[in-house]
Amino acid sequence: MTENSDRTLMNGARAYLAGLQDDERFEHQAEVERFVRWCGADRTWSELSGHDVATYGDTIKGTVIDATGRANAVKKFLSAAKKSGFTPTNLGTHLRVKKGARSRTPERPIDFDKMEITEAERDALGEELELLKAQRPQIIADIQRAREDKDFRENAPLDAARERQGYVEGRIQKIELTLDLATVVAEGPAADGTVVEIGCTVFLTNLKSDMELTYTLVRPGEIDASQGRISFESPVGRALLRKRVGAEVEVEAPSGTLRFRVDRVEA
Repeated sequence: MTENSDRTLMNGARAYLAGLQDDERFEHQAEVERFVRWCGADRTWSELSGHDVATYGDTIKGTVIDATGRANAVKKFLSAAKKSGFTPTNLGTHLRVKKGARSRTPERPIDFDKMEITEAERDALGEELELLKAQRPQIIADIQRAREDKDFRENAPLDAARERQGYVEGRIQKIELTLDLATVVAEGPAADGTVVEIGCTVFLTNLKSDMELTYTLVRPGEIDASQGRISFESPVGRALLRKRVGAEVEVEAPSGTLRFRVDRVEA
């Protein structure tokens, strides 16, 4: 990491936009500023995670052309940030626009009373909760500042700040419910490698297509779809967690219900 990683996201955005040609700056400025305000304009680059970028992708709506254009503007910005030493890796690889978002099947409600977490998961959630709560004053300040900006086109900073507030407050509520109601269980995979835990690699068979799949369950900040690393909080992750080899699970997807069999687990 270089000293650039301690600069704010907005500093990086301004430096990036200043280096663009006028036409490209006009095309990308609104989306780049929306992205940094959503993430937290005064946060440092060292605080920005792949999970933040992936979650921002969920907020990109509209037609395929519009959504792709908006995503590409942010990807170019994050690629430049890596080249400039703001980040050690290109976080733009985490940004994906979900297909068919408008008709997406709602996620199945979580039964917190039946949820189990390990002590390490509890501690990680506690740390995330404190970081999220620490963002509240800055988000409120961003909203107030954006409200006072009467000349900004369509007031994109205000929309971004409100969206960020909605995500942060929703995540805080979910973590607090988990910590209050979930049962803390023994740490780590079973000795015989037959139970799916966070950190495990799971070998599955799609019972409809007979296709073999491999996923590694990780925490949200460690997601890497290109490597099959999925969050334990995703629909597939929740369905697999604590299941044993031979178990069959169902996952709701936009295309319908998917059924998988757990064939093998590696710690």
